[in-house]
Amino acid sequence: MQKNVYIVFGFLALVWGMTFLFNKAASSLITPEQIVVARVVMGFIPVFIVAVVRGKLHWAHLRYTHHFIVMSLLAASVYYIGFARGIALLPSSVAGMLSGAIPMFSFVAAAIFLRNEPINRRSIGGLLFGFAGVTLIAQPWNSNVVVADLAGIGYIALGSGCVGLSFVYARRFLSPLGISPLALCTYQLGIASITMLTVTDMTNAEAIFTDPMIAAGLILGLGLFGTGIAYICYYYVVEKLGAVKAASATYIPPVIGLLTGSLILGETVTPLHLIAMVIILGGVLIMQSGRTAAPTTSSQIKAPC
Repeated sequence: MQKNVYIVFGFLALVWGMTFLFNKAASSLITPEQIVVARVVMGFIPVFIVAVVRGKLHWAHLRYTHHFIVMSLLAASVYYIGFARGIALLPSSVAGMLSGAIPMFSFVAAAIFLRNEPINRRSIGGLLFGFAGVTLIAQPWNSNVVVADLAGIGYIALGSGCVGLSFVYARRFLSPLGISPLALCTYQLGIASITMLTVTDMTNAEAIFTDPMIAAGLILGLGLFGTGIAYICYYYVVEKLGAVKAASATYIPPVIGLLTGSLILGETVTPLHLIAMVIILGGVLIMQSGRTAAPTTSSQIKAPC
């Protein structure tokens, strides 16, 4: 049984890391918003089915719809749009490396909005160290860095910031409600699906099917497996290994994003990029080691859905 858990853990880290590749490939045929539509809709289907089978959805939850709407924006719609637009402008390997900074945005949001969030020199030092790695990738001092690259970094930062705020919002407003995390994910993906289908111009979206491999990567890789099934796997790992060990799966996708971008898409990865990634992940580890873990209930467990 323990061996099976680590197989699922490895699968989870792999599919999360591969999402940058699938997203980048799809951006050559359709718009970022259309990519997000496919992701949230295909991600919603397996999560909804499992939530129904396990009896996690209840009519009484409707009274908290306003919270679910906020979470759908922070942890799905805006988050995915930010990443989809950023990946369309940046090499997927660079976008993957930048995603390693998500825990830092979470820490900043928690430090601002949660009074009980522990702050000490090690946490602040890790935060600054990690953002130094982000700065190495952005290179604001380099006149050769094009505007598109800076815009792409800005979009990734927007998505990361939304995820950071979603953790804080969930902890402050949803954790006390005792609603199953699986139900929360179902509601936020369902609302995000409705939102994105309503506001997205789907003109020429069928262009994705001109390349069956890219279409399969988007629908199955990014949507079904990378979002829906990955989230189900995450809760399984949390149940078997605990939230702390399960959260470590989020440190692996930046490395996989780097490898798939360079080896499959042929993107150029410089020594500076490698140094920056090590600094970002090192900063996250230092920052996390300086934090005192708060008691965690099942409703506080949340992954970047």
